[in-house]
Amino acid sequence: MSYTALYRKFRPKEFEDVKGQEHIVTTLKNQIKAERLGHAYLFCGTRGTGKTTVAKIFAKAVNCEHSKDGSPCGNCPSCKAIAAGNAMNVIEIDAASNNGVDNIREIREEVRYSPTQGKYKVYIIDEVHMLSKEAFPALLKTLEEPPSYVIFILATTEAHKIPITILSRCQRYDFRRISIDTIVERLEELMEKEQVEVETKAIRYLAKMADGSMRDALSLLDQCIAFYLGEKLTYDNVLEVLGAVDTEVFSKMLRKIIEKNVSGVISLLEELVMQGREPGQFVIDFTWYLRNLLLLQSSDHMEDFLDISSENLFLLKEEAQLVESEQLMRYIRIFSELSNQIRYVVQKRIMIEIALIKLCKPEMERDYESLVQRISQLEQKIEEGISISSVKPLSERDMSTKDKRVLSNFEREYQKSSSMKSPVKVISEDIKFVGKNWRSLIENLSGGLKNYLKLARLSLSGENQLLIVLEDEVAEEFVNSESHIQELKDLIAKKIGKEIEIKVQLNKTNRPFEESFVDLGKIINMEITIED
Repeated sequence: MSYTALYRKFRPKEFEDVKGQEHIVTTLKNQIKAERLGHAYLFCGTRGTGKTTVAKIFAKAVNCEHSKDGSPCGNCPSCKAIAAGNAMNVIEIDAASNNGVDNIREIREEVRYSPTQGKYKVYIIDEVHMLSKEAFPALLKTLEEPPSYVIFILATTEAHKIPITILSRCQRYDFRRISIDTIVERLEELMEKEQVEVETKAIRYLAKMADGSMRDALSLLDQCIAFYLGEKLTYDNVLEVLGAVDTEVFSKMLRKIIEKNVSGVISLLEELVMQGREPGQFVIDFTWYLRNLLLLQSSDHMEDFLDISSENLFLLKEEAQLVESEQLMRYIRIFSELSNQIRYVVQKRIMIEIALIKLCKPEMERDYESLVQRISQLEQKIEEGISISSVKPLSERDMSTKDKRVLSNFEREYQKSSSMKSPVKVISEDIKFVGKNWRSLIENLSGGLKNYLKLARLSLSGENQLLIVLEDEVAEEFVNSESHIQELKDLIAKKIGKEIEIKVQLNKTNRPFEESFVDLGKIINMEITIED
């Protein structure tokens, strides 16, 4: 007997077997029990979520001779004929290859005849969005006034391509991506039936790779089992078959990028290539890794959204402290662009190498994000007492006019202030403390407030008032609420023993912060380093 693929062998035969779509299954069963059937249904959703499977079960249920609780019995002649694909009253049409107006006209002719077996004639049109422009009007005429014994089920992955005139005549059901936990539970159940030993960690990785598709998960599992036939399927086995990379490698890669260790980054990539890892999969997985880091930085309670082990979560939290969110967003942008480009090129490795070098060297890029990162590096070097003249200047070719103005102003202000023999402005010890410890202070605030304040710049307003400057109106409105200002005041008061005055302001000058405000960080740094 020939082998049957897992996704075909274990395709649900009744509503109770369908996983992750309970909201749709319950509604359809209730309609069948109450005999309140529609004449046209539209099943939407990503691939492998059960659209066609549910359509076939529905077709069996409405024609079943002994339906129970809205589900087909599976044993009557009608159920058996539909399951075997021999039923004359259930017609499946692939709109990808039968998309012409003549195909739809044939349907219009056929619906005139009542079903030879069962109560209803059910037309299942898969990938209906691929019908031609001429075919849709022909289908519309049939949907407007169909015979009472005809039911249309239209399935699509791209509902936005279907004319509104068709959509308005259908009951629409949106199939959700299936959760990782649901896929894991189903795969473990099926592997027990198949008597195949698989590590739970391996199954979770496959479930994650399936991206919400049960069919994809089963296909990937089938592929891995075939490669290690008769053996226990481990996590490392799965990585090898799929050409994927373990999370620990991403950790090493990120640390080398932060260190700007270009040779180390390229050497690590070389190891992955020699191990046979798939370059395209590496790009996708590393982008997700960076995304997870950004989520951890964005809120205090993001662990529930990250499907990773407790050991990897601990490592991820540690690495989230090593890199600024602005840098992470730049990394994600570069790799997202790379994932779009890499599918069309032959030399994938070269493209990845260029992207990794860009991550290490922001001066290679001309965008504003990269300039901000370079300025951040300059500020760090200044804090460490390194002369600005020792910092490699930006290439004139690599900067826009706006970029040149910002960097030039930064350098000019630093040179001007560093030549002074006394502080620019007298500030209290309390304000100094807040300025020096700003990053660590705001880490103890609530998630949303902390995230917006990470983007803030500090200045002075009056003799002993902290001025918080924000560039975004939404951020300024959020931070400037009475409750959020009080939360910040209370936090600072716990540290210094008294409350300080705080003012929040939006930068409305249309000019960089340094051109319009006194930079508190720069003043504090000068007071520390200047000799009397």
